[in-house]
Amino acid sequence: MKMNKLKLLAFVVLGSLQLANAQKAPQLGKASVDEVIQAMTPEEKVELLVGPGMPGYAGLVPLEGEPDVRVLGQAGGNEEVKRLGIPKTVFADGPAGLRIQPKRQNNPNTYYATAFPVGTALASSWNTDLIEEVGKAMGEEVKEYGVDVLLAPALNIHRNPLNGRNFEYYSEDPLVSGKIASAYIKGIQSHDVGTSVKHFAANNQETNRLSVNAHISERAMREIYLRGFEIAIKEANPWTVMTAYNKIEGTYASANEDLLIKVLRDEWGYKGMVMTDWFGGYPGFAAINEKGSVSDVIAQMEAGNDLLMPGTKAQKEALLKAIKEGKVDEAAIDRNLRHILNYILKTPTVENYKYSDNPDLKAHAEVTRNAATEGMVLLKNEEKTLPYTNKSGTVALFGNTSYDFIAGGTGSGDVNEAYTVSLLEGLKNAGYSIDQDLEKTYVPFVKAATEKEMKRRAAEGLLAAVQRIPEMPLAKEMVTEKAASSEVAVITIGRNAGEQHDRKINNDFYLGQDEIKMINTVSDAFHAEGKKVIVILNIGGVIETASWKDKVDAVLLAWQPGQEGGNSVADVISGVKNPSGKLTMTFPMDYNNEPSAANFPGVPANDPKEVFYKEGIYVGYRYFNTFNVKPSYEFGFGESYTTFEYSDIAFSSNNFKDEIKVSVKVTNTGNVAGKEVVQVYVSAPSKMLDKPSEELRAFGKTKLLQPGKSQKLTFTLKAKDLASFVDAKSAWIAEKGTYTVKIGASSLDIKTAENFNLANDITVEKVNNTFDLDVDMETLKN
Repeated sequence: MKMNKLKLLAFVVLGSLQLANAQKAPQLGKASVDEVIQAMTPEEKVELLVGPGMPGYAGLVPLEGEPDVRVLGQAGGNEEVKRLGIPKTVFADGPAGLRIQPKRQNNPNTYYATAFPVGTALASSWNTDLIEEVGKAMGEEVKEYGVDVLLAPALNIHRNPLNGRNFEYYSEDPLVSGKIASAYIKGIQSHDVGTSVKHFAANNQETNRLSVNAHISERAMREIYLRGFEIAIKEANPWTVMTAYNKIEGTYASANEDLLIKVLRDEWGYKGMVMTDWFGGYPGFAAINEKGSVSDVIAQMEAGNDLLMPGTKAQKEALLKAIKEGKVDEAAIDRNLRHILNYILKTPTVENYKYSDNPDLKAHAEVTRNAATEGMVLLKNEEKTLPYTNKSGTVALFGNTSYDFIAGGTGSGDVNEAYTVSLLEGLKNAGYSIDQDLEKTYVPFVKAATEKEMKRRAAEGLLAAVQRIPEMPLAKEMVTEKAASSEVAVITIGRNAGEQHDRKINNDFYLGQDEIKMINTVSDAFHAEGKKVIVILNIGGVIETASWKDKVDAVLLAWQPGQEGGNSVADVISGVKNPSGKLTMTFPMDYNNEPSAANFPGVPANDPKEVFYKEGIYVGYRYFNTFNVKPSYEFGFGESYTTFEYSDIAFSSNNFKDEIKVSVKVTNTGNVAGKEVVQVYVSAPSKMLDKPSEELRAFGKTKLLQPGKSQKLTFTLKAKDLASFVDAKSAWIAEKGTYTVKIGASSLDIKTAENFNLANDITVEKVNNTFDLDVDMETLKN
C-alpha cells in the first residue's frame, strides 16, 4: 500500500513538472518567432517543415487514427505543434473559386462555392478593377469557409495552345499575366486570407510535368517566364508561392537555388512562404533522383523551399535523420521555419476567426455573371448579326454543349458549385423561344452520353483524361426543316481540359469531323433560307478557327464562364451587355505556325524527358508580328457592337529621362455604349541585341462610354518598361536610340504612333548570373 502511494506521488510530481515545462515553452504569438524556433526539437521542426498529408481532400474521409479536418475537400495545410502554440492552417484550391466538398461528416448542411470564370476568361476582360472585385468575392468565401490560403492564382505563360492547364492561366504575355494576377491577389487578400502564386516557374505543359527538364535561355526566363511572377509578387505581395514540378536546367524548381534564393528572395525581396506543389519532391513520384533516395528533401530545404506539401512519412524520416546527423544546413532550416511561422501569424486561424460557413453566394453569382460577360470576345460579327434581339421567332440550338454548358476546367481548377446555367437555360431566361423538337432530341442524348463519359472517367480513376463527347448526328432533312421554321441558328462548340494531360492536336485543337459536318450542314441550310448562323465557343483555350469561321456569320468566344455562363452569354447575345473582351493570346491559322510546335511537349515525343524552348523570347505575338506570320485572330483582338476613335496622343516629353507619360483620347463613335481596351506597344532600338518588332508595355480599359463620349487615358512608361535582358551583362538595359510608342486596339490594329528618344543606355538593374544552360541550345533570332 505504501509503495502504491509513493508511485502515485511520483506520478503526480512528474506530471506537474511536465505541465510546468510546457507552460514555460514559448508560445507563438506571445514569444518572438526566433524564440519559438530555438525551443523546437528536431521532431517538431520536421512536423512544421513537412505537411500532414491529405486527409479529407476531394471528399476523402480521414483514415482511422488521422485527425479530423476542418474543411472537407481542403488540399492540406501545415501541421500543428501544440506545445508551442502553433496551430494547423488550411490550404484549398483553386484559381476559378474555392474548391471544397459540399458535404461534411455528421452535418446535414451543404456548402457550395461559386464557380467564377476561368483564368483565360478573366484575363480577357483586361480590367484589373473588375478582377479585384472577383478576388474580393473569392476571398470572402475562403475566409467564411474557414480556409487560410487559396492555392491560386496560376499565371504560367501560354507557351503552346495544347497545354492542358492554359484555361487556368492568363496569357502568352507576361505583363497581362502579372497585372491580372496582381489584381486577383489584392482582392482576395483584402479579406486577410492568403494566396499562393503558382507554378513557379516554367510549368508550361502537363505531359511529364513531374520530371521533364526545361531548357530555357536566361533571357527568355527573365523576360517571359518570370516577369509575370515578378510583377505580381512586387505589386501584391502574395502570402505564399508554390513551386513547379518540372526541372529547370537539370534542377527541380523546388530545389532550384537560382529560382528561390537568388531571384525570388535576393532580387525581388520576397518575404513570404514558399511551398512545393503537391508531391513535388515525393520519392517515386516527382523529384526522385536516379538512385531512388530522398536526398531531394535536403536540397529543397537548402534551396529555400520552406514547406513540403502535402507531406509524407518518408520525407519526415529523411529530414529528421539529416537534422540529427548535421547533414542539412541548420541556418536554412531555421530560415524556412521563420517563413512558415510568420505566415501562420497572419492567418485567420491564429486570430481564432469565427467563420460563418455562410458567404454571400447570391451576390457572388452576380459578380461572376458580370465578370464573364466582360471577358467574352466577339471574334466575328458580319452585317451586325449580333446583338440578336428578335425574341418573337424561334432559335434553333445545335451542339451538345448548348445543353450541357462547361462552367470550368477539371482538376484543381474545378469548383463544386450549386448549379450551372446552360446556354439553353440562359436563352430561355432572357426570353428567347428555343426549338422544342431539338431540345427534346438533344437533352436525352447529351444526358446519356455524359453519363457514359463520367462512368469511363470514374473507372479509369483520378488520372483519366477528358474526352469530348461526339456531336449528335444531324439528318440533313431535319436541319433543312429547322432552317425554314426558325429565325436563327446557334451552334455551341465545347472543349474541356485539366490537370495531368495536355490537349490533342486532332479532334481538340482542330475540330472533329462531326463538328465540321454540323457547322456545314447547319450553315448551308440556314444560309439557303437567308438566315444567320452564330457560333458560341465554350472553350478554355485556343482552337483552330481559320478553316471554318467564314462559314458562319458571328463567333462569340464565351470561354468557360463559370456557373452563370448561360445567362452571361444571353446578356451579350441580346445586347444587354456590349462585349468588350480582347484576346490575351494568339489564335494561329494552323498549329504548325506556333513557334513552339516543333518543341512541344519535348523529346522523345512518346515520353519526353527534355523540352527545349528554342523559340526563346518569341512567344505568341512576339513571334507572329516579328516574323510576319498571319494569325487567324491576333493578340489583343476583339470586336464590339460600337466603334471607337483614338486621337490626341501626347508625350510628357520627347526625351526619356526617369519616365515618360503617354496619353490618348478614346471616343465612342458608334450608337451603343461600350468599353474599349487600349493597348500600348513599344518598339525599341535593337543594335545591342535582337528584339521583337513590338512588345506590350501598358494597357488600360475605358469606363462605359456612352455614344459620342470620350475618355483620356494616361500611361507611365519607366526605364524597366523599355529594357531588355542582356545575358552577357546579367542586366536589364534600356538601349539608347529612338523608341516608337504604338497605341492600338490590338497588336496589329495600331491606331496612332509617336517616337521619343533615349540619349544614353540605362542599366536599369544588375542581377545575379542564373539559369546557365546545361546543354548547348540555339534560340530563335530576329
